[in-house]
Amino acid sequence: MDGVASYGIPMGFRLWVRDRFVTPDAVYGLILYAAIVGAVSDDDSDSLEVLVFSVVSLLIFWGAHVFAATIATHGVEGGMETTLGRAIVRSIGHSAGMLYAAILPSLVLLLGSFHVLGTDDAVSLALLVAMVILGVLGYQAFAQRGSPVVVRILGAVGTALFGLLMIVLNIAVH
Repeated sequence: MDGVASYGIPMGFRLWVRDRFVTPDAVYGLILYAAIVGAVSDDDSDSLEVLVFSVVSLLIFWGAHVFAATIATHGVEGGMETTLGRAIVRSIGHSAGMLYAAILPSLVLLLGSFHVLGTDDAVSLALLVAMVILGVLGYQAFAQRGSPVVVRILGAVGTALFGLLMIVLNIAVH
């Protein structure tokens, strides 16, 4: 089955997904995004307000991450000269997982913005989606390293617990 992974999914697509979503930046970005969503939502906020504030905040953190990586990697790296422009492009690509990971929880908040869901339900579901995605990312990270299934599951649970922590903090604050 050259070029085709399990379940008929082309290997190139699986690699593309892995390179963008199963990254430390994606895990960090999703934990950060969930924390922002949990912190922003209160009795007076609506889904659109939570969505806009959370996305803008994540973009600011992402920009800071890109800036820091650019500053740290331009110049001479590994014995090779790296231009500032190349360092910027590499930093943007490398840290894009921070943004990709927030797409699904944002879509849930968007449903709340269109009143398909109430604000409390949209926020709770967005945090739950974040927790599930974190679990999947944790599982995949260990699967990539060839870990036994038990270790993969423990990795998924451990990673998802960060999402659960955001939900618990949201409940505690409100």
